[in-house]
Amino acid sequence: MHKNIYSDIRRATCMRLSEIVPSILPQGRRMGREWVALNPTRSDRSLGSFRINLTSGAWADFATGDNGGDLVSLASYLYGMSQYEAALYVSRIAGVANDR
Repeated sequence: MHKNIYSDIRRATCMRLSEIVPSILPQGRRMGREWVALNPTRSDRSLGSFRINLTSGAWADFATGDNGGDLVSLASYLYGMSQYEAALYVSRIAGVANDR
């Protein structure tokens, strides 16, 4: 994958984070600029510790210390994908052409 595709994906997803994040983490709610959700990678029963910033895409699970800086790293974490596979997945969600 061409290096610039990561920049394209980040730019395209940042404009649509408030739409995309709830679609991949439906068990959550908006709290200010963040999406607070249940972490599907562990037995998470209450909202609070797993948060995604809807402006930057940065995310963290404050219960485990896991974190990342964008939607690609979030997809990689949630679905156990490589960064490359996650970038392809996110590019499809965001409608970013990945023919480079």
